[in-house]
Formats: sequence, C-alpha cells, structure tokens
Amino acid sequence: MKWAEISIQTSHEATEAVAEIFHELGASGVLIEDPELVNTYIHSGAWDYTDIPLAEETEVVTVKAWLPTDEDLPSKLEQLRLHIDEMSQFLDKGSGVINCSEIQDEDWANNWKQFFHPERIGEKIVVKPSWEEYTPLDNDIVIELDPGMAFGTGTHATTSMCIQLLEEYVKPEMKVFDVGTGSGILAIAASKLGAKDIEAADYDNVAVDVARENIEKNHECENIKIFQSDLLKNMNGKADLIIANIIADIIIRMFNDVDNYLNQHGAILTSGIIADRIADVTKAAEEHGFMVEKMNEKAGWAAIIFRRKEDMQ
Repeated sequence: MKWAEISIQTSHEATEAVAEIFHELGASGVLIEDPELVNTYIHSGAWDYTDIPLAEETEVVTVKAWLPTDEDLPSKLEQLRLHIDEMSQFLDKGSGVINCSEIQDEDWANNWKQFFHPERIGEKIVVKPSWEEYTPLDNDIVIELDPGMAFGTGTHATTSMCIQLLEEYVKPEMKVFDVGTGSGILAIAASKLGAKDIEAADYDNVAVDVARENIEKNHECENIKIFQSDLLKNMNGKADLIIANIIADIIIRMFNDVDNYLNQHGAILTSGIIADRIADVTKAAEEHGFMVEKMNEKAGWAAIIFRRKEDMQ
C-alpha cells in the first residue's frame, strides 16, 4: 500500500491541536518534530544524538501524519486545510504550510527507528523496541514494542497517562476490554500487570495486524484476544475495566453502549481527550450515569477514570 506523508509547519502552542486534527481524519500515525525538544535531549544526554547538531531555529514545529493514497485523500486534505484555518482563530498556527509526499509502508517504519528507544513510562513499565537492548531492574515490566503503522508507542502523553493509571487500577485476574487498541500496548500492559482475560479491538485492520504481532512478540497470546470491532460491538460479556484511548467524539459515542459492557463496580479509563473537550466528555458520561473518579492532565491532554454514580457514593 502507498501512503501520503503530510507535514504541517506550526507553533508549539498549536502542536497538540494539529495532532488531534490528524487523528480525527483517520491518520495511522503522528510524528512531532520539535527542535526545542531535540535540543533538550542533546543537552541531557538522554538520547545518543552525536551526529545531530543543535537546532538554531526552535520556534517551528513540524507535525507529520500518514494517510492512505486512496480516493478519499483529496477530500481529507481539504478538510485538513479547513480545520487548520478554523484553529487559527484561537491558536497561533505558525506558518501553517502543508506539504504532501508519497511513501511506501517500509519508509514510515524505518523513520520510527531513528527516534524510538527504551523508555520508562510508569513506575514499573519500560517500553523498548525489538532492535534495542535493555537490562531490566528487579521490578521492571518490559514491553517489547514495534509501532509499525499503528499509533501508540507509550511516549505520547495520552498513552503514558494510561499506562500509569493501569499500574494503579489493574488487579489480578480482572477482565479488560481495550477499545481502539492501536499498537496493542495498553492491552499488553494490562496483561503483564496481572489481568487474565483481555479483549483488544480496533476499527482499523492495519492496527489489528500490528497489535497482533506485538502481542505475540510479548508472549501474551494466552491472555489477549485481538480482533476488529467498531468500539464495543464485538466484545464478549462484561469487563471489570474498559480502556478507551481514542478521541473525545468517539468516547462520547461509546458511552451509549458502555453500561451494557461494564461489570458492577467496574471502571472506565478514557484518554486521548484534548483539554478543550474535557467538559464535553464528562457531560456525556454524567448523562449516562457515570462520574469522574480521577483525572490526570499532561501536555494539554487528559486521562479520566469514570465509575457509575452509585459506586461513587
């Protein structure tokens, strides 16, 4: 399959909003090239960037995403331009220059290998790619992850907050549904933390294939079933914990069905919610009988734990 690599030059202020627009358009991955962040890592020694000079221009952030080069691409590019123009009424979009080029699948995967290294996400969980070596500490839980064409490496704020909350909320033997599993990282984390019956699903078949490979790589096939599904539609039974690291509008739609898929006293972990949409998500939750138990915010994003109102009293 051929893919279009779309890049936008924007400001630090608008970076997360641009990433959200790409996700809403169905992008299979987002890469943020922030020269200010690269300079920070060079100075800290956290990454080995001996061949990369310090950036002199740090105000321009480039956000890249990938869309299939199919008949829908022209329409999506036009929607992108309209959304960027609308966003500029509230945020500094920078130059807003949009570039588009065609690449092959393997080009996208190789680009990730330049930037993806072992990283501690929670107190216990460390995420490493298969091509890197890592010596774990005594209590480390290591997830070997190749992101491929699916979004979700653990480094983005939405995913890292989910992992940190999973360390807190996952209990031994619990049943978990992972909606919009992406790379499968959250399902794998739940399994390694002790959950035993996990169903992971994504609407995108590319993500399902990537997640399946990552689940196999981590030897978690016995605990995790992976399949295609529109949200909760193909899930079986009821879960003790539902994970939904997607976007606000999809989470809001999911609340129409979530009560039928959640056990008594169960919890819902939602993420992928940009700060401006927190009120919309919490309102939808309340309309369906759920309340906020805990909310974490990071880099303009929120991760929220919901429970039924009667469980909060």
